[in-house]
Amino acid sequence: MRVGAVISFALSVASIAATAPYEHHAIHEKRSGSSPRWIKRDRVPSNKRLPVRIGLTQSNLDNAAEYLLDLWTSDQVIEAFCPSETAVQAVRDWLADHGIENVTHSDNKGWLAFNARVSKVEALLRTEYFEHEDAVTGGIIPACDKYHVPITIQEHIDYITPGTRLMAPVEGDTDLKLKKRVDRQVNRQKPQWMAEQVYKQLSKNASDLSHCDQAITPACVKALYKIPPGHLADPTNSLGIFEAELQFWHQVDLDLFYANFTPSIPQRTHPINYEIDGAPPVTTRYYPYPDMLDLMLAYPIVYPQTITVWNVDDLHYQTWENDTYTWGFNGLLDAIDGSYCTYSAYGETGDAPGIDPTYPDPSPGGYNGTLQCGIYKPPNVFSFSYGGQEADVPIAYQKRQCHEFLKLGLQGVSFLFASGDLGVSNYPAPYGFDGPTGCLGPDLNIYNPTWPNGCPWVTNVGATKVYPGYTVFDPESAAYDPAVTPRSVNYSSGGGFSNVYGVPHYQKKAADTFLKDHNPPYPYYRGLSQNALNPTLPNVTALAGDTGRIYNRDGRGIPDVAANGDDIAVYIGGKFGLAGGTSASTPIFSAIVNRINEERIAVGKGPVGFINPVLYDNPGVLNDITNGNNPGCGTIGFEAVKGWDPVTGLGTPNYPKMLDLFMSLP
Repeated sequence: MRVGAVISFALSVASIAATAPYEHHAIHEKRSGSSPRWIKRDRVPSNKRLPVRIGLTQSNLDNAAEYLLDLWTSDQVIEAFCPSETAVQAVRDWLADHGIENVTHSDNKGWLAFNARVSKVEALLRTEYFEHEDAVTGGIIPACDKYHVPITIQEHIDYITPGTRLMAPVEGDTDLKLKKRVDRQVNRQKPQWMAEQVYKQLSKNASDLSHCDQAITPACVKALYKIPPGHLADPTNSLGIFEAELQFWHQVDLDLFYANFTPSIPQRTHPINYEIDGAPPVTTRYYPYPDMLDLMLAYPIVYPQTITVWNVDDLHYQTWENDTYTWGFNGLLDAIDGSYCTYSAYGETGDAPGIDPTYPDPSPGGYNGTLQCGIYKPPNVFSFSYGGQEADVPIAYQKRQCHEFLKLGLQGVSFLFASGDLGVSNYPAPYGFDGPTGCLGPDLNIYNPTWPNGCPWVTNVGATKVYPGYTVFDPESAAYDPAVTPRSVNYSSGGGFSNVYGVPHYQKKAADTFLKDHNPPYPYYRGLSQNALNPTLPNVTALAGDTGRIYNRDGRGIPDVAANGDDIAVYIGGKFGLAGGTSASTPIFSAIVNRINEERIAVGKGPVGFINPVLYDNPGVLNDITNGNNPGCGTIGFEAVKGWDPVTGLGTPNYPKMLDLFMSLP
């Protein structure tokens, strides 16, 4: 009783002290609901201390696009986007007026941190903290339902933690999760009998271009895009390829591939391996297909340049339901930019427990070291054959990562992402995470754009195909491959319009032309899921309304470019096979960009960095694709047409034209 009276008196005094000069407050964050796994318990004891972080609003984000033609250092990036001194001082003054001292300003200038008693933090934020128990793990964290900040400084504050967010690690049996992930593997390879028929033709002469409508060999790729033999100017210009989900490369298969298709590449040639945060060694055999596909497409283009495989996260997390395929690339971004480990933006700071892996990992076989931050220098070009759907990723989380791609793009790094293999939808059940059709909305027919492809600061790569009866000297078409086995699905080039990001300036003219001259015959909606502080999913249904509208007319268009992605000749497990997907298109285009960097380095120039603005201003350096579509959600999707389209983007590479263009730039 006496303790309660003392606490009440202390809170009253604190409230009086807070009335001037900060009289008018506004709710800054409010939880819109919580998962049933969280049980709200008692108030957090007032004498306990909370580690408080205040994420500060960044500067100059609206000017980011115009910066991308220059190359910056990491210090220059921090300086460009750091909060203004006025903002920092205003928040510091607010804290000082409430008796909060010993405030730390982070090295990346993105947040202020301090420790304070619960009673003082509650008075500061005009809130109450309760303990919340996680029914799954038993863990308890402090959180509030809402909190307030003064209106006069609200514009300077991104978010505050502990706050409204409720997150906890996902626990579970690794073997069971491994089995689930095996069950979700969708066979993108053609039946073996088809591959054997093609192999009989190719075994006579692998450089013969007359069979490229049946199997895409290195000779076919080089002929399609007019790629000459490579050379080595800078041994450090290694093409980066991201891998996760228990991928590995197999030397025997690589050597078979070299012997049959690229004898100029010596036997035993293999990538450099970076195993980040305890990633399983490449000799661990799980799922070789995507990793081998990347290497067998990229090596014939870049050799004698090298390839570096960036393998991320330990065995426990690579079999985790919330692994990188579903969520993000924070582990990689931490490893190549140390500031990202503590970087604050859009209500997110560092890695998120329950979404991202956390280290040390006490799980059996887990990585016992600390999170690797800034250990590696990023390559000039990064190829990603991974991604997910916007609807499955919290908006704040994906926006924070998108801004990191911008920061690294300013430093000369090119990020290329596969646009997806399901046209305008996601994998249907049981393979996907978005219900029976892989589409959104109450009628399961709203288009489901991919992620992180909506981010304006990455280059998205769609897929094309040499159709039967055509040659590498004919125009390609958008990739389409109907399901051929019970365990496969229809495959088409991923594309569409983002629900989170608006049309970037460099794409606006191209997107407007497509919508005006080739108006898709579907009802559409307008608007973006703008609330970056809301950890819930984008409310696509609200955007679409109840009138059957199925795509967003205001969104950033996907993809930007394309390359061949079907009937790719590979060796897996010692056998010849045919594979495909935008996972094939992306390493092809990435390897070409890396080759262009090699030529620029040879004459004393820097890497090309973020390539989208240059390509949209000069679409003539690409081969326009005008045939095909990308079906999904009960429609034929979008059409490949003259100019940019949300199926194949601006088109496929013409290496000589691209080289001439980029060599002409500073």
